[in-house]
Amino acid sequence: MSGHSKWSTIKFKKGKADAQRGKIFTKIGREIAVAVKQGGADTASNSRLRDAIAKAKSSNMPGDNVTRSIKKAAGELGSINYEEMEYEGYGPGGVAVIVEALTDNRNRTAGDVRHAFDRNGGSLGATGCVAWMFDRKGVLVIERTGKTDEDQLAMAAIDAGAEDFDADEEAFEITTAPDDFSSVHEALEKAGYEFASAQIDMVPRNTVAPDAEEQEKVMKMLDMLEDLDDVQNVYHNAERSGDEE
Repeated sequence: MSGHSKWSTIKFKKGKADAQRGKIFTKIGREIAVAVKQGGADTASNSRLRDAIAKAKSSNMPGDNVTRSIKKAAGELGSINYEEMEYEGYGPGGVAVIVEALTDNRNRTAGDVRHAFDRNGGSLGATGCVAWMFDRKGVLVIERTGKTDEDQLAMAAIDAGAEDFDADEEAFEITTAPDDFSSVHEALEKAGYEFASAQIDMVPRNTVAPDAEEQEKVMKMLDMLEDLDDVQNVYHNAERSGDEE
């Protein structure tokens, strides 16, 4: 596949999520709300809602929370007015960054995102300045525990419609076309597999390796962006040296 293994990043994010679980669930709940607003509460016909629920499950969001989020969104759509925003720019060392946000105040969000870039030696760019460096893909990651047969998983993933399968010493990574993400996820879930991460991602075509000083600034910038209430997802093409999680 692309050679872009997400496992190190996922472990890093999981550690943060343990400390900020309520905030993570709030962001996922917002994604569910927007999905319901756009396509209704029926998961059979609303692929975006199915994708959001898959993300919720991989983040260990309790099923009751998911159900409440759907019912709340369906019953209170008149009060929900989130606007989808996307920002692109560069971090230190030429790292490409895409920020996806859901906001009820675009001026506030734009100012907060710009501040995170500026404070850490990055710069916001025009729309499209880095998007061409990424492909939108479904990415499912399964932690290698010793109980999973790699060949069986690979065959099951490909049979379910996955584009690619990759493995290293710690995890298996399955890549799908965005439209096939839900069906592949559901097939593997029914087969008994559990996911460390399952979501639609912007996967970089190539990565860059900032030096140690630049990497520290990049990580601080990414942390600041991900901690913003309005920011849903942050994608980048930086390689992380070592395994500091």
